[in-house]
Amino acid sequence: MRILVVEDDEKIASFIKKGLQEESYSVDVTDNGYEAVYLIETNSYDVILLDLMIHGLNGIDVCKNIRSKNIATPVIMLTARDKVEDKIDGLDSGADDYLTKPFAFEELLARIRAKLRNPSTTSNIITVADLTIDTTHHEVKRADKKIKLTAKEYALLEFLARNSKKLLSETVIKENLSDMEQESMSNIINVYIYRLRNKIDKDFDLKLIHTVRGLGYMLSDQDV
Repeated sequence: MRILVVEDDEKIASFIKKGLQEESYSVDVTDNGYEAVYLIETNSYDVILLDLMIHGLNGIDVCKNIRSKNIATPVIMLTARDKVEDKIDGLDSGADDYLTKPFAFEELLARIRAKLRNPSTTSNIITVADLTIDTTHHEVKRADKKIKLTAKEYALLEFLARNSKKLLSETVIKENLSDMEQESMSNIINVYIYRLRNKIDKDFDLKLIHTVRGLGYMLSDQDV
């Protein structure tokens, strides 16, 4: 799952990003409304966390802008403004939810999960052969056996599963998983693919994770 955080308070943005990454979400951050619109138009996000008071376009205008372009990504507004009229303005601009600061991080997570459960946005279960991924609770099973993954391993596996049977280059993976893009190791994707294979494929005859040398990686129940 990929989340965009639009927040101009550096400490709050860092806190939210760190917490979401620990929950296995891939996170992009910006403090500018114009950049937010650009990122939303050029990337596929599952949820947008949008502050009202940001640089460039304010949060209300960002929300109106993307809704006018028929971008239906769930938007949760995060703001210190707690007056009823502020909430009404936020929801009327196209936001799906409104959370006032300060807030408990667990409540933010619960609201994100609620938006991800919405059948109009995405299914919360991905299945490839006997591999199942519960994207709401970040649970992975192979043949009903629960598999424990780190946050980065899970994020990579989910991205591969959402693009099942598609050949994904290292560049595409890094662009969609910001945590990987920030790693200094040049072979970081290969390292995490190796780790996933040990957990997902090692004990099974049917191998799901495939490498096409020089081109990329694929999750599929068919030979490549």
